[in-house]
Amino acid sequence: MNRLYSAIGRYAILMSSVFSRPEKGKVYRRLILDELMKIGVQSLGIVALLSLFMGAVVTLQTAANIDSGWIPKWTIGFTARQTMILEFSSTMVCLILSGKVGSNIASEIGTMRITEQIDALDIMGVNSASYLILPKIIAAVFIFPFIVIISMVLGIAAGALVGSASGAISLTDFEYGLQYYFDPFDIIYTLIKCVVFAFIITSVSAYHGYNTRGGALEVGQSSTRAVVSSIILIMIFNYMLTQLLLL
Repeated sequence: MNRLYSAIGRYAILMSSVFSRPEKGKVYRRLILDELMKIGVQSLGIVALLSLFMGAVVTLQTAANIDSGWIPKWTIGFTARQTMILEFSSTMVCLILSGKVGSNIASEIGTMRITEQIDALDIMGVNSASYLILPKIIAAVFIFPFIVIISMVLGIAAGALVGSASGAISLTDFEYGLQYYFDPFDIIYTLIKCVVFAFIITSVSAYHGYNTRGGALEVGQSSTRAVVSSIILIMIFNYMLTQLLLL
């Protein structure tokens, strides 16, 4: 328990350094653009692939489990919409990105720590925490909502196409299910979650990388701890935000 309190304290101190005494805006603009490419654009491929298959699988599984004539066909479209919007595109995509983005951040900053590049920045009077971590947080918080929206659109579109092609449901019934009892707040809820998860993934991964001590082996261990910690926190905050926003 003491180790947990110590880690929380070090994390809070690091975050206070990240958001204090920033460097010139011109420097941050270039860094943020670089991070948008690494965190966002380079993650689109895996997110798009998973979203397409998830939308298709949810549609087919729902169709396969509707055996009763009492359940209308449009339920398939309704289920695909709710699954993609409420949980997969926000939570599962962020869990996937915690592995890809989080491990990259932790290993990048951890390598800079063990090769004394961070110490060199500190000696030159640069706020190394803000210089290295803040652009990653800003880029992730900005780009994650767009990634999640793309995931929702692709998943639902794949479900509609696969359902129609397989004969499980007509496009008309699927569209009716998409529109049935749609609450726009579901989108807002999803975007709020992904912004919180983006901050968790980048800040927690940066914390583990920034506090790496040792050599290459410790960098790998920091990356693993970053991913595990991010996943645990995402699941905890997923429950908390659902309790606060939906109930």
